[in-house]
Amino acid sequence: MAADNTLKDPQREARIFKARALLVVVLMLICLGALVARYYSLQITHHAEYVVQSDRNRLQLQSIAPKRGLIYDRNGVLLAENRPSFLLSIVIERTPNLEDTLNQLRKLLPLEETDVVKFYQRMERRTPYEAVPLRFKLTDEERAVLAVNRHRLPGVSVEAQLLRYYPQGDLFAHAVGYVGRINEREAALLDEVDYRGTFHIGKTGIEKFYEDRLHGEVGYQNVEVNAHGRVLRVLERHDPIPGEDLTLHLDIALQKVATEALGDRRGAVVAIDPKTGGVLALVSTPAFDANLFVNGISTRDYSALRDSIDVPLFNRAVQGQYPPGSTVKPFMGMAGLAAKLIDAEFTVPDPGWYKLPGDKRLYRDWVLRYRGTGHAPQMNLVDSIAESCDVFFYDLAKRLTIDGMYDRLHPYGFGERTGIDTTGERRGVLPSSQWKEAVRGQVWFPGETLSAGIGQGYMLSTPTQLAAATAVLANRGTRIQPRMLHLVNREALPPVLEKSVAAPVEHWDLVYEGMVAVVHGKKGTAKNIGEGITYQMAGKTGTAQVVGIAQNAVYKEEEVAERHRHHGWFIAFAPVDDPAIAVAVLVENGGGSAAATPVARTVIDAWLVSQGVVLPPVVADQAEQEAAYND
Repeated sequence: MAADNTLKDPQREARIFKARALLVVVLMLICLGALVARYYSLQITHHAEYVVQSDRNRLQLQSIAPKRGLIYDRNGVLLAENRPSFLLSIVIERTPNLEDTLNQLRKLLPLEETDVVKFYQRMERRTPYEAVPLRFKLTDEERAVLAVNRHRLPGVSVEAQLLRYYPQGDLFAHAVGYVGRINEREAALLDEVDYRGTFHIGKTGIEKFYEDRLHGEVGYQNVEVNAHGRVLRVLERHDPIPGEDLTLHLDIALQKVATEALGDRRGAVVAIDPKTGGVLALVSTPAFDANLFVNGISTRDYSALRDSIDVPLFNRAVQGQYPPGSTVKPFMGMAGLAAKLIDAEFTVPDPGWYKLPGDKRLYRDWVLRYRGTGHAPQMNLVDSIAESCDVFFYDLAKRLTIDGMYDRLHPYGFGERTGIDTTGERRGVLPSSQWKEAVRGQVWFPGETLSAGIGQGYMLSTPTQLAAATAVLANRGTRIQPRMLHLVNREALPPVLEKSVAAPVEHWDLVYEGMVAVVHGKKGTAKNIGEGITYQMAGKTGTAQVVGIAQNAVYKEEEVAERHRHHGWFIAFAPVDDPAIAVAVLVENGGGSAAATPVARTVIDAWLVSQGVVLPPVVADQAEQEAAYND
């Protein structure tokens, strides 16, 4: 049997080997070329881009919120401070699954749906790798829970912050105001750079009016972080510039006295230093605890404040507009003297009512409307101010005309904002024929002029407006803008002088004489608060009608619903020879001025005691004071 022997071909096998080796070499060269190309791309072509991406993962620019300026009263008592607090934040880029992280957090600590909703709103305004706050004011227990579960919460961090706190609670709520979390509308108006890392902004009062001063300037730091976003080291830091510290003219002791004097009644007290325009006290009752708003007020608390029939969120001192009543009479007197329509000897017969020619209506005197007689057969300016004779001022209003009244009263600040450094101030109403035509589309009637002459009808004023006007009287015409801010970083601000009211000395003396007699005269409408007083006070009572009364109807307070009773006013300044304080007091539905006069006496006494004036230890009993004339 023959064997089949296959002979090997060395040359053929060599060719095959070389081909295979060449293929391997080519493949290796291709792979090497690809690696080189990729290396070139990484290191040369896209070097800068990848360095930026690498640094973005490793380096982080963090904003440092400035410390908000502190607010003090005139004696250095803190009214608004910053207290340490902790917040929970999330860096979205370092969180693999945000929903899972939020679900994990819900299991660890209480998270309200409003927290999550606001978190997503903040997310829309953030920059890359910026920590977005989720929860504020973490408790020690919550911080401990988060620390234990830190490894399960990538991108989640607990950060320290300074949180606004109002140590006086509700005492300065309307004057100082409060801060709150920045909302979407506010965020759209703010400079993103200036407010990066800041979550709160002034909402009302001093906090809002001086936001630019209190806020400061944001700082930043460049830090190196690990894969979990934890800071390893600070590479560069630019410290923020703190906000300015503000010292106010407000006096905490006087603020307490005014608040306690009003008690549980609705009302307002504004006290001004006539020499500087400094606001010594600004009270609106009822008030609220400003701390409720700092981190977002709860729905329950806000509903209670919003729905309260007493409207505690309403700042009666600057927003409340009420008929000034007879408090306008000293200014009417100055207007009549300036127009040369009256003088010291001028008198008006007072039968207890006034009648316009051709008009059957009798315009009665508020004080004596039930007596059926006048104050005296003839009334001059001094006695008419002291006894609050409406008939005299009906006649004066008719002589002045409504447009003449507008021209003469406007220089005292009626019908315009005082410019006080707070938010929401109303201008009141100083009516004129043009005003009625523009606002109501109606002509002016003569009888409306008489009502305006005693501060009724369309005329409206705020307590701050009346306090500022009273300060003009105290200054004999010098008008200084009322202001709460006194010092900025311990540097005093000069008074802001406005256009003064020029008048002869005799005119001021006549009006002063009448106002002094209001308190110290035998027939003065506030004579009871003058009992035992050791200094001279000039004042004027006023009653603001809330609901209309028929011409011959008898007003019986006890039969009138509390919210329909008259408002009580009192304006005053003291001491007369060197005024240190001007005050306006309003008591809503107080029934008349007798509710306001003892409040003013208490406030003025307290201030003058603090200024070294010797006063009697006991003020006249309030029940006795309320038995006085209600004008």
